[in-house]
Amino acid sequence: MSENVIDLREDTNPPAPVASVTTLTVVPDPPASPVVPLWVRSGRAVKNAITHDRTKTGARALARHSLYIAGGARIAARRAWDGRTAARYERLLRAAEAQGNYEVAAEWEERGQRFRDARHRRRMDLLTSPIDAAKGVLVGTGMGIGSLVALGIVMAIATKDVTHVVTPLMAVVDFINLLITIVQVVWGPALTIGPFLALLALWAVGSKQQAAPAWSMPDNVRNGEGEPITPSIVVKALRDLGVPALRNAIKDMGDAGASMLGPIRIAGCGVEVDVTLPSGVSTIEVQNRRRKLAENLTRHEHEVFINIPQAARTVRLWVADSGALDEPIGPSPLVTDETMTADYAKGRAPWGQDLRGDAAALSVYQRHLLITGLSNQGKTAALRALALWLALDKSVEFRIADLKGAGDWAMFDGLASLLIQGPTDEHVIQATEMVEGLVTEMERRLQAPPGTVFLPLVGIVDEAQVAFMCPLKDADKNPYGGSKATSRYFMAVRKVHNQGRAVNVTLWEGTQDPTDQNLPKLVREGAHTRASLVLGTESQAKMALGDKAVEGGAAPHLLRQGLDKGTLVVASDGIAIPAGQASLTIRTHYIDDDEAVAIADRAKAMRDGVTTLHVIERGAEHDPLADIASVVGTAERVRTKDVLSRLGTLNADAYGGWSFIDLKRVLDGTGAEPYKSDGVMVVSRDRLARALANRDTDGSASAAE
Repeated sequence: MSENVIDLREDTNPPAPVASVTTLTVVPDPPASPVVPLWVRSGRAVKNAITHDRTKTGARALARHSLYIAGGARIAARRAWDGRTAARYERLLRAAEAQGNYEVAAEWEERGQRFRDARHRRRMDLLTSPIDAAKGVLVGTGMGIGSLVALGIVMAIATKDVTHVVTPLMAVVDFINLLITIVQVVWGPALTIGPFLALLALWAVGSKQQAAPAWSMPDNVRNGEGEPITPSIVVKALRDLGVPALRNAIKDMGDAGASMLGPIRIAGCGVEVDVTLPSGVSTIEVQNRRRKLAENLTRHEHEVFINIPQAARTVRLWVADSGALDEPIGPSPLVTDETMTADYAKGRAPWGQDLRGDAAALSVYQRHLLITGLSNQGKTAALRALALWLALDKSVEFRIADLKGAGDWAMFDGLASLLIQGPTDEHVIQATEMVEGLVTEMERRLQAPPGTVFLPLVGIVDEAQVAFMCPLKDADKNPYGGSKATSRYFMAVRKVHNQGRAVNVTLWEGTQDPTDQNLPKLVREGAHTRASLVLGTESQAKMALGDKAVEGGAAPHLLRQGLDKGTLVVASDGIAIPAGQASLTIRTHYIDDDEAVAIADRAKAMRDGVTTLHVIERGAEHDPLADIASVVGTAERVRTKDVLSRLGTLNADAYGGWSFIDLKRVLDGTGAEPYKSDGVMVVSRDRLARALANRDTDGSASAAE
């Protein structure tokens, strides 16, 4: 019997390593894309070829030039019909009747009747003309043969050869035979080429008149880019304006609707045309549809301007070339001409260009100025450009309050006798006192002897709405802002507006987004020159420019915010406005800060030196001699009247009522007394400096004792 023996001893030999097996994963191939049938691919290729832009352009060109022939044939037939019938006179007669011009209608009726009488005579002459023509041919032939035979006899006698009798006659026969031969040769090609020449002539007529549907025209024409303004386009635009009376009148006129139009004149970067409206159509109906009229003329709304000239029932359309108003105008002459100077009384500031492209220059002589518009549309730049020009007249004194305080007027430091910059309530108080100082100076001048000549004094308040909206009150409970009789700023502005221009004291204000609260009505109407950039509503446009200007076509509310920066609508007698218009649209030159600094430096070089005050002192202890020296500044000498004016600006409470006698009283015995130079009384800077030095020395010596 066998036994099963189990060995329990530990096996000391490690097992043989098992080779690792790498498992490969087989990724199946992606399914093959389905094969596109040939007919599908062919269809796609044909579709792409047909819908390609080049194919569309070529198809339109082929259709356009083919339709030019049809249009030319239609135009030629119409012209032939007009030449053979009285249709032209009938159309003009209906046009005159539609306009209510019966005198002209009677004249066209008479002309039409004369045409019919002449046509009748021509037709009656046709009854006898064949017989007369036959007689003429027989007589002419007989006379011709007789003349040739007579010539042959003369030749035969001369040559003593009887055969020369028929030589001239045979020469004529040979010539006629030659003509017949030429005709036989040319006739075949002429029959072949003739129709093509006729088609070419019709194509030329149709092409010149663009007698093809709009869909077949090139992209720039279909989009209205560069499309010329013609009488037919203007008439169609007016016809489709949506005014029933106008549409019916043009319909009655037929193709003679262009009789409403005056000559189309080139005007700058566009054209201008006067339209006499038919009876029953008012100008306001056309003005209120400005956008639709512009679209009918294939223009944007801002490229069409409507004004009302003096003629009754007439509107003046100015239509810009497509995209022309988006192009910038050139730099200001102030920048390009470094020799330019200004003349306050007789000169005009180069402000920009009107829509015609002509230079627009503004006179600021004894005119209060108001510029308004939405924020960040170029108001300060337009106002500053005028001030920079005027600064080139060294006789002009500036007092400026910039209630924005962003440094836009910083270059006037050294030009203006007073420069306030900042938006706080304290700056508003300073600005108010500045305008009240203008009133004080105005009243002093008004009390001067008759015939006294006063140098120009211009006060400028930028962001004036901040002053009108200021809620602060003074110690007497009188508000600085507001539009009541107790408002200090409002009343000071009104006083300057009322009497300032008579003594060359004027006020310029710039404000934004006008309302009755931040620009009271009496202040708006006190400005002689009123200008507006883009505004939000028509009511604001009337606030800025007045009802008359807006009703006459002024439309700053239709300018494009952000795109028409620097474009102003101006109502003023200080600028040349076409007869019959109440306003002028100007694209102003932009002068950046660096250019403004350069212009200001030129203006400073023309002056003796101006000490610019930045704060008006109130209620503080004052030293008259030191204050006189401070207002004289770095100038070698200053006229006494200018010293008095600057002292009044420095401290109105202390020096506002000073006269020449007060100034002389302070300076007598100091060694700095006023003296005459070039015929005028002046105060010397060096003498003042010595007087102050001597006074300080004497004071120190007294203190030491």
